Amino acid sequence: MSRTHPFTAVGRPERRQSVLLATLLIVILVFAGRLVYVQAIIGPALAQVARAERTDTIELVAPRGEILDADGVVLATTVETYDVRVDLRQIPDFRLYDENSTVVGWGAAAAAEVLAPVLDAAPNELGAQLVGDDGYFLLTKGVSPEVWQAIAALRVNGVTSERIGARVYPNGNTAGNVLGWVNADGAGAAGLEYTLQDRLVGTDGETTVEIGAAGQVIPTGQQSTVAAQAGCTVHTTIDSDLQWRTQSVLDDSVSRFGAEWGAVVVWEVKTGRILALADSESVNPNNPLASDENDRGARSVQGVYDPGSSGKVLTVLSALEEGVVTPTSPIEDPYRLTTANGQVITDHTPHPDQVLTTTGVLAESSNTGTVNIGSLMTNETRYQYMRQFGWGARTELGLPGESAGLLTPYDQWDGRQQYTTMFGQGLSVTLVQNTAVFATVANQGMHLDPRIVDGYTCADGVYQALVPAEPTQVVSPESSQEMINMLESVVDDGGTGTQAAIEGYRIAGKTGTAQIPDGAGGITDVAASFVGIAPADDPEIAVGVVIYRPSSGIYGGRIAAPVFHDVAAFALQSLGVPPSSEPATPYPLTPDAP
Repeated sequence: MSRTHPFTAVGRPERRQSVLLATLLIVILVFAGRLVYVQAIIGPALAQVARAERTDTIELVAPRGEILDADGVVLATTVETYDVRVDLRQIPDFRLYDENSTVVGWGAAAAAEVLAPVLDAAPNELGAQLVGDDGYFLLTKGVSPEVWQAIAALRVNGVTSERIGARVYPNGNTAGNVLGWVNADGAGAAGLEYTLQDRLVGTDGETTVEIGAAGQVIPTGQQSTVAAQAGCTVHTTIDSDLQWRTQSVLDDSVSRFGAEWGAVVVWEVKTGRILALADSESVNPNNPLASDENDRGARSVQGVYDPGSSGKVLTVLSALEEGVVTPTSPIEDPYRLTTANGQVITDHTPHPDQVLTTTGVLAESSNTGTVNIGSLMTNETRYQYMRQFGWGARTELGLPGESAGLLTPYDQWDGRQQYTTMFGQGLSVTLVQNTAVFATVANQGMHLDPRIVDGYTCADGVYQALVPAEPTQVVSPESSQEMINMLESVVDDGGTGTQAAIEGYRIAGKTGTAQIPDGAGGITDVAASFVGIAPADDPEIAVGVVIYRPSSGIYGGRIAAPVFHDVAAFALQSLGVPPSSEPATPYPLTPDAP
């Protein structure tokens, strides 16, 4: 009998090889599957996460558009500055080398040593600031591009910058109340900066770069940039030299007469362009909070006042257009007049009862004579002329907070208001609204909406001129010319506006002295005004002046007319307007005058 030893039994080798092969294949399939899973399925997502972790997107702030005067002089611009920040966690790794590449310092002390001269700081104090774990420490703000370049060249670990656009107004307070300013967020907060925010603000861009482990930009890494587009450049109608001179003259007058405020407008009558729009104590947009809050707006369009005797022009002009008077019509002019409903109207100074021409009524600024002229028309007719000349409605000049004035509908006038509105009381206007009457007269009765912006130049570099609104014929050229000739008598000897006269030029204009409440139940305060046209023989400009609540003196002819003289004389010379070539031929002031 044969026996087989149990330890000598041999299995089939093919089976073992199959098992091993199957195991190997399984392992290979697992790794292959994992590889496919990592590379083909979640690979792109993982790559995207990795790329996101090593890329950085930097916002490219678009510069705000510039604001220019009529000659291209910069009134508002954006200056490039930088805020410099430091990741204090990287400062300990900084090494300072000498010319032999030997380490001579490290950490905060060494960084302060090289940064201090550039920042004009004390090294010890700066070194103390550079210690900590703040990853976004503000080292300094508002440095120039040159300073930032000097800082960057030092290659201090963790030092970065943020580009900031600082708004700068090179001419200080010149036209400050027109320009306005921007707030801490860089948005317009007043003036044109506010109303034209959508035009001035640009479109920000961005740049994306790959960052290495040490925070450096990888030169061969992915980079992309979307350029920022600057805001539109605004071309205003303002003549900066004339604006400066106007503000200077106005501030001097307000100070001399102890007034609460004053305003002046210079209007180019053939175009409607505003060449100067001045307010007393104009704000400096570079530091607006340094000005009194009441002086930060544009009272030339926000402040309202009774036009007083300058409002008589509209009454008389309406009567001329309606054909109820002529420049030489005889008009009863008593010192005291009692109306049909018992209202008592008096002139500004006592005088014997007299008869004047329509021209004489304007020249002597008679209240009672004006009431006799206005009474030849219905209240509705006079009200309609006021509306056609723009009273009771905003001019839409383009400045925030503009007032529409105060003009009660004629069917709501009380028994006295129906008469006081004839000589400029019982209603209120802005300076621009009041000047619009004279600008229309100077433009042969054609009303033009005033404007303070000529056009824009945007990202495409093409200048876009603003299209003015269609003009409207309010009164005839004949009535307008008659009114100009009549208003020349106001400035001639014997009129109330002689201090507005300019040597060599014929001037037409009207004084205004309107009583206003003094806050204590009286009416001792006044708004003194003068609005005029120059030259009267070929009008180029209309200039309006109001001095509100002067404490010394009351009459527009004494307070406001000299301001007109100085501003208009400067404007005529700077615009190159030739002197008048023909003398005036005034209408008589009384019916029996030759």
